Amino acid sequence: MADKEVKDSIENAIECITKSLKISDNCLMDLKTLNNTELSNYDLKDMVETAISLSEVYSEEKEITINSEIAEGITILADENKFLSVIVNMIKNAVESIEEKGEIDIIADSSKDVISLKISNNGKEMEKEVQEHIFDEGFTTKKTGSGLGLYICKKTLEEQFAQLQLNHSDKKTTEFEILFPKIKYETQIN
Repeated sequence: MADKEVKDSIENAIECITKSLKISDNCLMDLKTLNNTELSNYDLKDMVETAISLSEVYSEEKEITINSEIAEGITILADENKFLSVIVNMIKNAVESIEEKGEIDIIADSSKDVISLKISNNGKEMEKEVQEHIFDEGFTTKKTGSGLGLYICKKTLEEQFAQLQLNHSDKKTTEFEILFPKIKYETQIN
């Protein structure tokens, strides 16, 4: 009797996980097909802190610390929900690359022409082939991945006049960077 209960419990858990993955993939597909981007001015520090708060569920089990270093007063032009979805997805990916205990650093810098937001982690190094195809639609290294996450993140940021790039991935860190052209953010959007 106990064996049947264990088997039923395992099958139920697998079914729940499968459903969760389908829901996640559907949310990514919805984000991909939405063409209604509503841009407004937002404080970058507030947005990143909100995304970190939303991402804590992913990092708690692995004892991963998320550090942020963002100056006050940096304003970006963004679609709030889409931007938060991008940052949460990137944090989730970073968490997944760290086996246990690690750090994710989110650092913003503002120069004359560009606002830079770097998201790095000390997880596994990406192989060269992975680095070359990381933003390709349908490319995944995960057993249950859809290959849509970073592809959609990149396209979503482009809709907001920003660029997403992989700066490097080596044995010490993997670093992604989002670049916002500062000129676009000097005009107030109403």
